Amino acid sequence: MRLREELPDFPGITEWVNGQVTKADLQGSPVLVHFWSVSCYMCKESLPNINEWRDKYAANGLKVIGVHMPRSEKDTDIEAIKATIAEYELTHPVAIDNEMKTVDAFQNEYVPAFYLFDENLQLRHFQAGEKGLNLVKKRLFRILGIEEES
Repeated sequence: MRLREELPDFPGITEWVNGQVTKADLQGSPVLVHFWSVSCYMCKESLPNINEWRDKYAANGLKVIGVHMPRSEKDTDIEAIKATIAEYELTHPVAIDNEMKTVDAFQNEYVPAFYLFDENLQLRHFQAGEKGLNLVKKRLFRILGIEEES
């Protein structure tokens, strides 16, 4: 996806955990979509940060959506995915995308990957890899209109 492109919907989701979300549900809110996989160590390392932002910035309107992207046949085990969702306390909506239709809609190739959209659902920042969390956070503050923490 290119900057300023509009958030795609979430086509072909195998199963939603913690409630289903549509693009229409997100209109008017800044949105962070994070792609992750059960077999990705770096993804799991980033999940506590995602949870912290979800909880801390909900009052600023932030919506967080997870998309589980399988990297192998083994990663399509829905019970293993759900166990990881519970273990890491992902209480936000998580789309299990075993057919990779949403992955394709986002033109995503990476895990972890972070897509940050403004309240008009236009892409404002994309980052892949766990090292990019600080860059995502800087852009998140800008979109939410809050001062950076020291």
